[in-house]
Amino acid sequence: MRCPFCGHEETKVVDSRVSEGRDTIRRRRECLSCSQRFTTYERIEEQPLMVVKRDGSREPWDRNKLMRGLMTAATKRPVTAVQLEALVAGVEAEIRNSLGYEVAARQVGDMVLKRLKELDRVAYIRFASVYKSFKDLDEFTTELRELR
Repeated sequence: MRCPFCGHEETKVVDSRVSEGRDTIRRRRECLSCSQRFTTYERIEEQPLMVVKRDGSREPWDRNKLMRGLMTAATKRPVTAVQLEALVAGVEAEIRNSLGYEVAARQVGDMVLKRLKELDRVAYIRFASVYKSFKDLDEFTTELRELR
């Protein structure tokens, strides 16, 4: 870190603290040449997640969009917003930890369905009916049979 006062390249960290939001570290530094103190902030630079749609187009990951879809599927079901938020957080963590920064919409849907099936089967069917866009009653019935 270069001293903003004299330009010397060697400094020492005098104090470090995590910010309230826990996403930034505040560091007090002292220049080893002029002894002036200054503050720096360090935060993780996250690359945005991109979702590749079926038509090949890309759009930024939107956890709120997924949350809205799940809340619609879970309407009048014994599923709390906290449970749905945990589901979305789990999907996002899995994407970031294993799939990189681009993910196919199909993969996101499959991850959601897997978790939703364990949480509430009616919400699962509701979400699946939109996500899989059943073409006829036979496809819908097949999905219901597999659920049993």
